[in-house]
Amino acid sequence: MSKNSFSGAILCLGACAVLALTIAAGASGTQNSNGTGGGNTNETGGMKHGTGSMAGDSKFVMNAAMGGMAEVEMGRLAAQKGASDEVRQFGQRMVDDHSKANEELMRVASSKGMTPPATLDAKHQAEMQKMSALSGEKFDKEYVKMMVSDHKKDVAEFQKEAGGGKDTDIKAFASSTLPTLQEHLQMIQRINDKMMMRKSGNLKSTNSNANSGGGMSNSNGNSNR
Repeated sequence: MSKNSFSGAILCLGACAVLALTIAAGASGTQNSNGTGGGNTNETGGMKHGTGSMAGDSKFVMNAAMGGMAEVEMGRLAAQKGASDEVRQFGQRMVDDHSKANEELMRVASSKGMTPPATLDAKHQAEMQKMSALSGEKFDKEYVKMMVSDHKKDVAEFQKEAGGGKDTDIKAFASSTLPTLQEHLQMIQRINDKMMMRKSGNLKSTNSNANSGGGMSNSNGNSNR
């Protein structure tokens, strides 16, 4: 091979190498621009994060719907079977307030494409059966105990959603309903306190001391001894 031919081959190989590098760089740029590299991974990660956030809102809606139905059904039972006026009145208040809240929640959920439960689950059905078998003071005691516990949980869940929910409408529902639930909790706690005072005799004692005849009764009792 002549010297000129050898030099020409070298130049040809060099040009081919440069062309190969240019094509490889172009392919890499096309891949990045299409977002099949790191950009697409980040986008997918963002979608997953958004889905996870909405999952929290969806869980809240499902729990709130189930709890709201249970409050209405238990309220109807209390309005019928309550031994005291306070328990019957509180039960009716549950029916009125939670029925209204349930309707609003269904409207919001429907607008989001969510389908909340329409019937009580096995756990709440079992609780209904248990309460249906009770009557008188036993019913009042168990109902009040249940309502105190349930409303503490409700207030905590609605506060969490109102403060950290991602969906604007669901968050607004939680915020607007929260004051009513807080009022319910205060009401049932007062009823529970009165029941405990009656059980201990303190409420009866307080009423007796308010009467002027209380001291006379005591003095007569001492003189009889």
